[in-house]
Amino acid sequence: MTSPYTVSPPSKAKTPEGNSEDPSEEPVFWVALAAKGLDKIEPKVLQVQRPQPGVLVLVLRIEMMVGMKSAAEPEFVFGTQVWVHQGNDWRIYFTQRSHLIPSAPSRLPEPEKPNTDLYPPPEEAQKVINAALLTATKDHKRVIPVFGGNRRFDCHVLDESFHSKAIAPIVERNYEVVHINIGEGDKNLELAEQYEIPLNKGVPSLAVLDPDGKMVFRQKQGEFESTARIGPEDVLQFLEKWKPAQAE
Repeated sequence: MTSPYTVSPPSKAKTPEGNSEDPSEEPVFWVALAAKGLDKIEPKVLQVQRPQPGVLVLVLRIEMMVGMKSAAEPEFVFGTQVWVHQGNDWRIYFTQRSHLIPSAPSRLPEPEKPNTDLYPPPEEAQKVINAALLTATKDHKRVIPVFGGNRRFDCHVLDESFHSKAIAPIVERNYEVVHINIGEGDKNLELAEQYEIPLNKGVPSLAVLDPDGKMVFRQKQGEFESTARIGPEDVLQFLEKWKPAQAE
């Protein structure tokens, strides 16, 4: 069987333990998990990037069960793969992987089919914020600009949670939610800077604005960047904390 990894140039890997140029590093990691009782594995593509022709970047979340205990909870590995086109084949040039991460005690609902039009074109960002501020002024609400993109699966998960039975009522009573498209991480950078959103920490990332546009809160550490690590209670706590005072 032909290896999926590049030979020239040699593939590279970045793990929690450091950098490696050993092409067997990734296979050895997964074989070791299998020996520990890897019972289920469900990869999901969170983001697709095409930075240049012949290069494809996949951001992955891999859910798995490790161990045969009936009470075992799912665990996750987050990773990135850089694929390059060589001849007639695509091969992996670079991988990056996290530690095993336990899931949140309760999970956010995931959409069966993400809305590919959730984030409007990047150039419409200021227009949708202005419209939301006008509506918020009339209805005595606050505005939540959500920075992200249509290719980021976690952005769709957060939006799905905003429309869920448990969370939708507090959103509808207190907030106007707008989606700010950052493209491939190269759009609306000035707007992100204006609201002090650290896009390098990941998306979705949120701010909370008063109807006059004044920022009352912004996420600093990509708190919602991985929706596998948060549950409905985290989203509810966030929304309760920052809702407008007159809605008490």
